[in-house]
Amino acid sequence: MPVPPPPVPSLPRRVARILRTSLFAQVACALVLGIVVGKLWPGTAAELQPLGDGFTRLIKTIISPLVFCVVVVGIAKAGDLKAFGRIGLKALIWFEVASTAALIIGLVAANVVQPGSGMNVDPSTLNSAAVDAKTGGGSLPSTTEFVLNALPTSFIGAFAENELLQVLILACLVGAALLHLGHTKVPKVLPAIEQAQEIIFAIVGYIMRLAPIAVFGAMAALIGQYGLGVIETYAKLIILCYVAAALFLVLLSVALKMVTGLSLWKFVRYIREEMLLALGTASTESVMPRVMQKLRRAGARDDAVGLVLPTGYSFNLDGASLYLSIGTLFIAQAVGVDLSLSQQITVVLVLMLTSKGMAGIPGSAFLALSATASSLGAIPAGAVALLLGVDRIMDSMRVVTNLLGNCVAVFAVSRWEGALDTDRAKKVLDGEVVPTEDDDEPGPPAAAEAPETAPSDTADKSVAVPAQSAKEPAPEAS
Repeated sequence: MPVPPPPVPSLPRRVARILRTSLFAQVACALVLGIVVGKLWPGTAAELQPLGDGFTRLIKTIISPLVFCVVVVGIAKAGDLKAFGRIGLKALIWFEVASTAALIIGLVAANVVQPGSGMNVDPSTLNSAAVDAKTGGGSLPSTTEFVLNALPTSFIGAFAENELLQVLILACLVGAALLHLGHTKVPKVLPAIEQAQEIIFAIVGYIMRLAPIAVFGAMAALIGQYGLGVIETYAKLIILCYVAAALFLVLLSVALKMVTGLSLWKFVRYIREEMLLALGTASTESVMPRVMQKLRRAGARDDAVGLVLPTGYSFNLDGASLYLSIGTLFIAQAVGVDLSLSQQITVVLVLMLTSKGMAGIPGSAFLALSATASSLGAIPAGAVALLLGVDRIMDSMRVVTNLLGNCVAVFAVSRWEGALDTDRAKKVLDGEVVPTEDDDEPGPPAAAEAPETAPSDTADKSVAVPAQSAKEPAPEAS
């Protein structure tokens, strides 16, 4: 007698199950709900910003120790400090090429579309004090200041102030010291750092459960504060920025395919939860720990991930570069200033410097725009206030482009250095389960032998880290 097929769950049950198990679905619903609440109750919605800010603060508390652990373990396991130096040099070359390409694409797009033409704005009517309030009266560091600020003044201070470049330098020094001393002199240090890494990733899992709440609060506050009317006012500029970003990502996907053979679209699908969360909170830092984890799963070696991704947060802001170049020309066109070719070349050169090290500086985009306007001498500094109303709307474009640009850099540099398992990467991006000795599945020893049964994009299965390889001798035995 044939066995009857199992009953198909009803639609409400299937929806409830998806919402219960998929972080992507939870964040997507929170995003839509935040827009609705912001539109219907703008006064109340504007007070929900602390929900997003609180989540971002929690994530920031673990970024520095996570970067430190991943870099130290990566150097120690790679066993070659020269290879680590080559990775850093190749990453800087990639960053400069990518960000310069973004600047040029932005300038070409702004010249073709002319988003600010016909506005005929009188700069004297603009409130330049609002720009000072946005930036807190600060300024971008000079090249010398930037280099000096990257050097730590104390071991604890680098972590306390969440200075990623300083933490990277400390991690490189500790990793080099471990390689020099060897496991025989300090046999317990590396296992302790690996165990600390496991604890940090577990904390990431706990914090990520709050992601839908953070997205709801941040999106509701955005719509409540600025409304949807600003989109109509700056429609031409907004559309241009997003189209230019899409064009840049197409070029980025071609470069990724040529260098590694991987598909950017499949990678976007692979990190779709992190993409939505970054969009909702307008912060790439909020997803950095999870993205590091997924890049490692996708075959990128620990030392490459640990060095390239955090460094890219300061040196490879492709989305910000696009926005700055388009924004500079938009301001000039809006106030009736016609920039010559030599002045536009100056814009590129200035922005190549001012776009570096912007991460973490309040109102950094306005500081960079003000510095560029001052260097040209043709654009009134107060004209930068034209972008105050639309800047927050541009966060989504900047966040997505910055995040994908840095992830592509990790894959490209890893492939360039021979630190990428391409076969594993293709299988993971195709959605196949690839159980190996480095799988990120916690639990008792028996669990490490069982294949992963849940997709990596569920809310509860993506928080663990790889245990030490069974094929690798323990440090005590060295």
